[in-house]
Amino acid sequence: MRLPENFDREVCAVAAQIPHGRVATYGQIARLVGHPLHARRVGRALAAAPPEIPCHRVVDSRGGTVAAWPRQRELLEAEGIRFRENGRLDLNRYGWELLRTAKP
Repeated sequence: MRLPENFDREVCAVAAQIPHGRVATYGQIARLVGHPLHARRVGRALAAAPPEIPCHRVVDSRGGTVAAWPRQRELLEAEGIRFRENGRLDLNRYGWELLRTAKP
């Protein structure tokens, strides 16, 4: 399935709405933009996103951050997000409320 030309813009528009102190996963954003099988492509879109997009608020499906981007954890901690001993955050606690009620 070919992705639409505006896929990256849609991903950035969703990421821009994630509130301070909350996170979403790549898969959740993929579902919100109508392409549930393209979570990895969401990551690529965010890697090229403008600096005003809060990409640091997007984590993997287990609450993990990007290994090659240590600043991501610092940015999240500055927003009050705490990490478990295993290095992951609690998605039930810090997940974006909009996504908690959205059906997969």
